[in-house]
Amino acid sequence: MSVNNEEKENEGKSIIEKLAKLKYELQHNRPLTPLEDDGHPDIGPYNKELEQRGNPVWHDVPWLYSECYLYRRIETFFALSKHWKGYDVFARQKMSTFKSSRPAVLELAARYRELANEAESGKGADGKSPEEIEQAEKLLFSEMCEICLWGNATDLSLLTSLTYEDIQKLQGSEARKASQSNILVNDLDAAFAVMQKARKDKKDGERRVDIVLDNSGFELFVDLILAGYLLSTGLATTIVLHPKRLPWFVSDVTPKDFSDLLNCMVDPQAFYTSADDSGKTFPPLSKSEVSDVQFLFEQWSNFHQDGRLIMRPHPFWTTQGCYWRLPHLAPELFEDLKESELVLFKGDLNYRKLTNDAQWDTTTPFTTAIGPMGPKSGIRVLAFRTCKADTVVGLQAGEDEKLRQLPGGGGDQARKWAWSGKWAVVSFSDGKA
Repeated sequence: MSVNNEEKENEGKSIIEKLAKLKYELQHNRPLTPLEDDGHPDIGPYNKELEQRGNPVWHDVPWLYSECYLYRRIETFFALSKHWKGYDVFARQKMSTFKSSRPAVLELAARYRELANEAESGKGADGKSPEEIEQAEKLLFSEMCEICLWGNATDLSLLTSLTYEDIQKLQGSEARKASQSNILVNDLDAAFAVMQKARKDKKDGERRVDIVLDNSGFELFVDLILAGYLLSTGLATTIVLHPKRLPWFVSDVTPKDFSDLLNCMVDPQAFYTSADDSGKTFPPLSKSEVSDVQFLFEQWSNFHQDGRLIMRPHPFWTTQGCYWRLPHLAPELFEDLKESELVLFKGDLNYRKLTNDAQWDTTTPFTTAIGPMGPKSGIRVLAFRTCKADTVVGLQAGEDEKLRQLPGGGGDQARKWAWSGKWAVVSFSDGKA
């Protein structure tokens, strides 16, 4: 990025120096230092907790706290500047990954358009009994959810070395079919049942679904596919999306990522054929491919304008602790989530935060591990997670041991099978039951 303002350039250099200092401290196991006050109310709690933890060094501090601290500290470098306020250091990576997802985007756009038209015209129901319609809907719901689940495989913080071709392999329908047997816990039927019941019981009422977002780019695209599907079929009347307030964990969605994604889809031909950073150009899209992507853009824009697809950031999502703290730290957000029929938490970090990132026995029920977000909380929680860290619950007895014996599974040393994103869990807790 070229910078023509001398003051801005000097500020940019100073930010680079701060990043280098942070990297040095981490590599050389220095103590974590208090965050500089950038005017946001979360700085006090971050620093208070740092003090309560005894001002630890980088290699001896709980992982969850140190990761959140790292991204929050990076944000202060930009927030305290004059010219770089609000700059997302990860934005270019996010958009280039979405560009390299072209084959999967086109495949899904075509499939989705067909389904949305069918849902809105009622054509798919011709001559079918109510039972057959329900079965077909259930299968489609599962398909949409699985697309949404495996979209998380392109998490930028972990997949920095993937080539364009690798990303494509991860995202196509064949890859998703092959991965079906890798879903270790699958509570989709229970989630579908409560949503379908809500549609019957509240036929003319509000039926809201919340999605606590994870990664931007292709994963946000598949989240919007699911959102559009739920609205088109009437399984939901409103979708509330929860992005992060600031650039977070490399590829997490900020409100600007939502508008950036829609802007790419206004003219997919220009976006998908323009040269990439290395100068490589791409073949043009066909007329029908352009039309499929523009159909999505128009539908999602209309949902957004009608107030049926809402972005609602909240500072709680970038605090340093787990979601066990939600009722106490953000009671108004906790009460608001109770208004939803279903709250979908996407990705590994949200799962770790739900389960307190604790060393649970893997057979611990999900409903137990999520503590105050579980039974009788008033919140229905559905977690979509491709496993990229040790914490995992809700497995059958012996499952963890079996997976550890696989090549690269970790054996007695570590739960390495849970680090790769190859295995997934879809876990549900009905806090309204």
